[in-house]
Amino acid sequence: MSTVSPLAEIAVITAVCVASGALGSLLGLGGGTFIVPILTLAFGLDVRLAIGASVISVVAGSAAASPRYLDEGFANLRVAVTLEVATVIGAVIGALLAGHLGTHVLYTIFGVVLAFSAIQMLRTRRDATTDTLAVPGDRLADVLTLHGDVANGSERRAYRVTRTATGLTMMTAAGTVSGLLGIGSGAMKVPAMDLAMRLPLKVSTATSSLMIGVTGAASAVVYLQRGDVVPALAGAVAIGTVVGARLGSRLLSVVPVATLRLVFLAVLLVISVQMLLRGLA
Repeated sequence: MSTVSPLAEIAVITAVCVASGALGSLLGLGGGTFIVPILTLAFGLDVRLAIGASVISVVAGSAAASPRYLDEGFANLRVAVTLEVATVIGAVIGALLAGHLGTHVLYTIFGVVLAFSAIQMLRTRRDATTDTLAVPGDRLADVLTLHGDVANGSERRAYRVTRTATGLTMMTAAGTVSGLLGIGSGAMKVPAMDLAMRLPLKVSTATSSLMIGVTGAASAVVYLQRGDVVPALAGAVAIGTVVGARLGSRLLSVVPVATLRLVFLAVLLVISVQMLLRGLA
């Protein structure tokens, strides 16, 4: 921990979490992706306490950002509800496993997951909103009516969802990582929806932001019962994340997709390297 007073440190953490919440909301990652590394690397907190605070912030940030994404038509509610079934199951499994793994193992898993997500996002493809014919048919998506449309300038463009079964499998893994590491697992959810299910990137990030709150709530119960949540720390992180998430949700409609993808990749790569170095030290 630093040598400054606890009150000053809480104030700094809250301010930092505003930026983390905004970026997490904008990218569909959830602020936890940044909060855990910040609290452990910059403030020297135990990784389990950082994860406990992050879990609470993930729920708060999702609740703050999701209404705007739904109002503006970016988030696909049917996709979110369908995939969340698998994600919640994984989240409970991950939260239970977290109590039995060492801190270096958690750091290493975190770094590997983010590196994998970044590599997947490097794969380029045409946006599904501009080429619906290139999207393979999917009977399950048709039955569940998961297809939708999204704002594209002054008009709306239709998109089709595919590989729903693959998405459900990947979401189980994403939920496990979320419960294990206290993040919203958007680092896995966004690539899964963007690359596997062929949702437009902005729809993927908005839908991920909607989903991570439910995922976080499923694992938060386990962390609370285990005593890994410090109220003052969790409160400061949650307040900062909520303010930041509201800001990020306003930025999504004006940020170009290409810029969003580049920022997403850069953030994932930087954090991945930092966490791997910490885990392998």
